[in-house]
Amino acid sequence: MKAIIIAAGMGKRLERLTSAIPKCLVTVNGKSMLQHQLDAYRANGIHDIHVIKGYMQEKIDLPGLTYYLNEEYETNSVLLSLMHAEMAMDDAFIATYSDIIFGRDIVARLMKSDADISVIVDTGWKAHYEGRTDHPIEEAEKTIYDEQGHVVEIGKIIDHPEQSQGEYIGMFKCSKSGAESFRAYYRQVAAEFADKPFVRAETFRKAFVTDLLQYMIGHGVKIQCVCIDGGWHEIDTLQDISRVNRT
Repeated sequence: MKAIIIAAGMGKRLERLTSAIPKCLVTVNGKSMLQHQLDAYRANGIHDIHVIKGYMQEKIDLPGLTYYLNEEYETNSVLLSLMHAEMAMDDAFIATYSDIIFGRDIVARLMKSDADISVIVDTGWKAHYEGRTDHPIEEAEKTIYDEQGHVVEIGKIIDHPEQSQGEYIGMFKCSKSGAESFRAYYRQVAAEFADKPFVRAETFRKAFVTDLLQYMIGHGVKIQCVCIDGGWHEIDTLQDISRVNRT
């Protein structure tokens, strides 16, 4: 099993904290967000870890990691950034946003899923947004799933937000077969859509991972929810850091 961490973004909403370092190196509860993730992965025996860099890429130089550079991090979004590590998707992998903190138990639960593609969904998601005035609930990547736990809708903008059952936390797993499917669909849509709108993104370059997952769902691919109830944090604003540091 490999891990891929998308760490190319600027983290503008962390203001002064990202003026000299990339977002993933901001300290939360005594260590960087990147180190929190590395510890959780390594505690589960995952040591083949790949990191996509961009903003202030020279600052991210921890040993024992494989690096990729997204030089266009200012003009593309999460999906295109992730696919800079496409060559690492030749086997099973877990991919995560770099601005989330999670424990080893969440990694363990995801690893146990035998589905080809699985996503971590927090069913206690609304509690995260109580008092979170700098990051409103509308920005959550909402999820609706059926009785079998298969995703029906996923993303910040969905057709039936009032039916949302959870929040996709920015962490998904592909088996080897799932990785092949994910890559194949990406190549297909990259050729077909290019600079056109894609799912709910203004242009393909601005697409999120959830846009590709939603497209795959629309073409009959089953994506399994692995549900949790808390146990993780997203760090997007100064307010988020203050809230987590108090826990």
